[in-house]
Amino acid sequence: MWFFLVRSFLAGTAIPLFFFFIFLFSRGAAAQSPVQQPVRIGLTLGLSGKYAQLAGYQEKGYRLWQQDVNRRGGIFGRPVELMLLDDKSDPATAARLYQHLIAEERVDLVFSPFSSDISEAVLPVTAKNGYPLILAGASSDHLFQQGYDHVFGLFVPSSKFALGFLEMLVQHRIDGIAVFSDDSLFSRSLVEGIRKWSVRLGLKVVVDEKIVKGSGHFDALARRARDAGAKVVVLASYLEDAVALRRAFTAIKWLPRAYYVPVGPGTGEYQKALGQDSDLVFSTSQWEFHGKQSRNQPDVFVKAFEATYGQRPSYFAATAYAAGQLLENAVRQTGSLERSRISHALAILDAVTVIGRYGVDRTGTQVKQFYLIVQVQEGKFEVVWPPESLTAAPRFL
Repeated sequence: MWFFLVRSFLAGTAIPLFFFFIFLFSRGAAAQSPVQQPVRIGLTLGLSGKYAQLAGYQEKGYRLWQQDVNRRGGIFGRPVELMLLDDKSDPATAARLYQHLIAEERVDLVFSPFSSDISEAVLPVTAKNGYPLILAGASSDHLFQQGYDHVFGLFVPSSKFALGFLEMLVQHRIDGIAVFSDDSLFSRSLVEGIRKWSVRLGLKVVVDEKIVKGSGHFDALARRARDAGAKVVVLASYLEDAVALRRAFTAIKWLPRAYYVPVGPGTGEYQKALGQDSDLVFSTSQWEFHGKQSRNQPDVFVKAFEATYGQRPSYFAATAYAAGQLLENAVRQTGSLERSRISHALAILDAVTVIGRYGVDRTGTQVKQFYLIVQVQEGKFEVVWPPESLTAAPRFL
């Protein structure tokens, strides 16, 4: 080609000098453009609406990973660009936005939204288009029972969230559980697990009742738990309801021996809302930082997070960052952005992230990560289960 062009120019029979140099310039620009083009990763989060607070933590985790991977030179020398849209905490909106990101924006890869309900709405879109999806903000068992081969769990499935808490009840001979739950996919899965494990452990559920999420008037619920002789109250819902039910205990001048809420107390906002009344609540965490007892040396992550945002990260931020680590790991292993190859890599990957070990079974369910039961004690988050990770003994009234 080059010989023909030069000979033609010298012969004066084909291509003027001006067009010859335009051709050379365009060839050079074309050769450079793949390096300059960013790797675009799309996602939605509920930055407004009912999940705004927890989704906000996840945004910080994703953006910190983006900052760190770009500091390392990006992926294949290309900078990573997050295309993050607000799904308003609405499943239908999220599904529509993922379709937009994939079909119109043509993003290279995607991250997951927050919550099991919204993830369920998005999964058909990502599956249809062959995009692997690491669920960094969802844990319902139901998500892994649909036959999708492109979905990968990061959390322990929610049916096991409360198992460690129930084991502690058995060890301390505390029985009589009142269970209140909203109708979200996550809560349904968690309560199914509580029913199953309570039977196996010989614990009695004395109240099992649905609630209207966000209603805020829970005095009647507190009375039902008290009048049923409950020693333990489990609330399968989120932060707003966790605060409202704790206030209801105060209103009727009664406290259970143990109060467990799977999501909310671990963010710190629970303490801000309740002050000293936040003490002794139990919750589940996928990760906690406790200095020398931190798992898998996440100190660098914590230091970077604090330097960037001026606060200690919650596990929601840590799981989002971990999703970035896993996607980066799979991409580098495959040496490409081909989505089917990345899905295969994630299916067989055995890796360590800032939150612990990753590995999934054939359904995509997480099987190697372990979780923690935490309790607020005198304003601090303490790990009270499992025994090998204790930072303090559990306290019961």
